[in-house]
Amino acid sequence: MRRLLFAAASLAVLAMPPATTKAEEASWGCQILLCAASQSPSWHGVPYCVPPMTKLIKAMAKPKFKWPICQEAKTGKPGFEPFEACPDGMTAVSSSDGGLSFGFDNKDQCTKTVNQCLNRAAFRTQYGDSRENDRNGITIKKLEQGGNNSNECMVQVTQPRPRRADPYYFDIPSEQGVKQRNWFNLTY
Repeated sequence: MRRLLFAAASLAVLAMPPATTKAEEASWGCQILLCAASQSPSWHGVPYCVPPMTKLIKAMAKPKFKWPICQEAKTGKPGFEPFEACPDGMTAVSSSDGGLSFGFDNKDQCTKTVNQCLNRAAFRTQYGDSRENDRNGITIKKLEQGGNNSNECMVQVTQPRPRRADPYYFDIPSEQGVKQRNWFNLTY
C-alpha cells in the first residue's frame, strides 16, 4: 500500500511545475487524493493529511460545495458506494418505493426467497430467533402461491444491506495505466 501511496504522490507531485515539488505545496485536490490513497495507516494516522481532509469535511457541509480536483492525476472527483455487496444468494433491493436514487446505489436491503421446508432445522438455526431477527432488522414474509392455495414453505427473507466503512473511492492509475480502486472515509 505504501508503494501505491508513493505512486499517487508521485503522479501529483511530478506533474506539477518545477517550482512546486513538495507535497505540502500540492493543490488541495492533489493533497486530498494523496491522503485518500493512504491505507496503512489511513489518512487519519498521517499528520500531514489531517488538515486538508478536515478542511474538506467542513467544506462539504456548505451549500454549493464543489469537490477539489487534482488535475495532474486525472482522477476527477471520487465515487461513492455506501453499501457492500449482499451476502451470497441475496439480491440488493430498495426499501423505499419512491424510486429516488440520490446519485448513488440506494438499494439498502438484501433479499432472497427461501423454501423453509427443504431444511427446517437449518432455517430455524439461521432465522428461528424472532428477537435476534428484530435486533438485526431481518424480516420474514410468507409468500402465497396462486389463488387460495397457500404454500407455507416459501418465504421472503429481507435484511439490511451491509454498509461500507470506507464508502468513497478514487480509481488511481498506475504507471502502466491500470486503475486501482482506493477506498476511504470522511469521518473524523
